[in-house]
Amino acid sequence: MARLTSFFEEFLERGSIFANKKVLQSNYIPDEIEHRDEQIEAIANILAPALRLERPSNLFIYGKTGTGKTLAARYTAEKMVGVAKERGINLQIFYINCKLKKIADTEYRLIAELARHLGKAIPPTGLPTDEVYTIFYQALDARRQVVIFILDEVDQLVKKAGDEIIYNLTRINSELKQSQVAIIGISNDLTFCNDLDPRVKSSLSEEELVFPPYNALQIQTILKKRCGLAFKETVLDEGVIPKCAAYAAREHGDARRALELVRVAGELAERAGEQTILLKHLDEAEEKIERDRFLDVVQHQPKQFQATLYAVIAVAQSAKGPVFTGEIYDTYKDLAGKLGLRPLTQRRVSDIIAELDMLGLINAKVISKGRFGRTREIALNMPKQLIPKITNILKEDLGV
Repeated sequence: MARLTSFFEEFLERGSIFANKKVLQSNYIPDEIEHRDEQIEAIANILAPALRLERPSNLFIYGKTGTGKTLAARYTAEKMVGVAKERGINLQIFYINCKLKKIADTEYRLIAELARHLGKAIPPTGLPTDEVYTIFYQALDARRQVVIFILDEVDQLVKKAGDEIIYNLTRINSELKQSQVAIIGISNDLTFCNDLDPRVKSSLSEEELVFPPYNALQIQTILKKRCGLAFKETVLDEGVIPKCAAYAAREHGDARRALELVRVAGELAERAGEQTILLKHLDEAEEKIERDRFLDVVQHQPKQFQATLYAVIAVAQSAKGPVFTGEIYDTYKDLAGKLGLRPLTQRRVSDIIAELDMLGLINAKVISKGRFGRTREIALNMPKQLIPKITNILKEDLGV
């Protein structure tokens, strides 16, 4: 115990290489956003009618992870709310991350969460869903106002609760007399809208905005600005920012990943008792994040996704040659039966395989079989040393 006390005392005396670590966190909203002027201007133009208490169009924003979608939406919302407060305009904008459990994994929980934002306390379970909607409508319509809900990772909500909830939210204005509601949906899944009911798709996507990936030079300027605020002077070795930007550009222009990489590199340098962040710390951070990312992705998938992935791993590990969708579907169907899951169609499992490919867990190459149609040739894309750990997570979550 005495050794532990002296360790903490030494840690405090040593001082931190960080000046303000919050600047590197994903929820930090800077005063100025680099390389997204065009997109911010587009969001502002679409939402501006809300300042006249007119309902703006629903907006669907999509693009790969780390392309600034959430940041741009929240930044624009913050500025709008600031203007509304100054001028006494009844505008409210609320942000909800649909990936969070116990907030958006069922229709009940999401509507209860939205009602809580409007000041109505609803128990996490227990009321009929219709009653929760009634309380929500009453809270919305209590005065003349415009309310905008930003639903981040809206695809996760639809996976868990179905697309009827989006339809209900986009049609809500027909139930209201005083207020108006608009929805901003944000998704990393570029194919998300393809699976939506056409009515839901047209309601959610009244306006659409695509965020392109950042290139390596753009990521460098973002990193330089943030690192200048996050670290004390002369802490970063000369090659760290260019190499970090190159890593992130390789990962589809993911600025969030670049910021996470440099933050973790700083933490690793501190743990080693070093006052300079070196390239070796960046390499260690890359390895650590990659490992944590795979495990995190697996843990946060719905049961049907986990069952499909478990089937992929089982077939891939026992196969001597290439693995195809049909074999995986047969294994998945057996597994679903044992687990008491309602088996999905082969087409839906094929869609999940495409999403697992997009998440980087597998490689799924489309192969043409001529008049017999197309299939996917599938291979695992996760580090070999992680496969046993991922298999154990799946076994535990699925109850295999």
